[in-house]
Amino acid sequence: MTRPKRSLGQNFLNDSNVARKIVQSLNLKKADRLLEIGPGKGALTGFLLAEVDRMAAIEIDDELAAGLKERFGSDLKVYHDDVLHLDLPSIADTMGGKIRVVGNIPYNITTPILFWIIDAYSSVTDCTLMMQREVALRLVAKPRTKEYGILSIFAQYYSHPRLEFAVPPGAFSPIPEVTSALVSLNFEVRRALMAHDDAVFRAIVRGTFGKRRKTLRNGLRSLDLPLELFEALSLNLNHRPEELSVDDFVVLSNAAANYMAGQIPREGKHQQ
Repeated sequence: MTRPKRSLGQNFLNDSNVARKIVQSLNLKKADRLLEIGPGKGALTGFLLAEVDRMAAIEIDDELAAGLKERFGSDLKVYHDDVLHLDLPSIADTMGGKIRVVGNIPYNITTPILFWIIDAYSSVTDCTLMMQREVALRLVAKPRTKEYGILSIFAQYYSHPRLEFAVPPGAFSPIPEVTSALVSLNFEVRRALMAHDDAVFRAIVRGTFGKRRKTLRNGLRSLDLPLELFEALSLNLNHRPEELSVDDFVVLSNAAANYMAGQIPREGKHQQ
């Protein structure tokens, strides 16, 4: 019997009703290409395999990976590795196109896994993940709240995140000290306002939040760009970064991208 390893952040889902509820929320089709992160003992895996023809899973634990291969055979491609060491676009290419991601992910690396998926958003249709409710709330947080930050902005810019339902600690073994939640991120929903340059957008968000306790003016100054560039916009540079909407950050990044490309920034808020 495999014992949970604290070092791997293992909390096995042991409630079949919750597993069925997760599968129902996915509205799977046979043609879907599915990747499961952290299948563990396969409590969810069996239900998923019954719904799709193409499925792979990532499991770092030696015993659990061997058990999955023995139990599901050729029906399940098992990547026996650390999820963060794998290349998600390559997995998608191997599976034949864009994939759907699902998993009960380790709470100790939830944020890195989320950024790992977001960074490969063009290879992912959507992801549905079980995580700490505290992190789940950050994904859907609104400006001017304590949960709102870089993860909120990236999740809401690259996808449409939705809090599906909460899951009590008793649904897992060992029982975690926190409440969990299932969250879905739909990467197929495109925003009306998009950044001209993805790298500049990310730099603006990370750079200003690096000075979170300071005003937006101070954060932008650290990016070595002329403040006059941003003062022409209808944004209050005396606000803190957590007060700005996702669209506001797009406006800032587009002004910066235009400047860096040698163009004159266009006036007015929310110009594309």
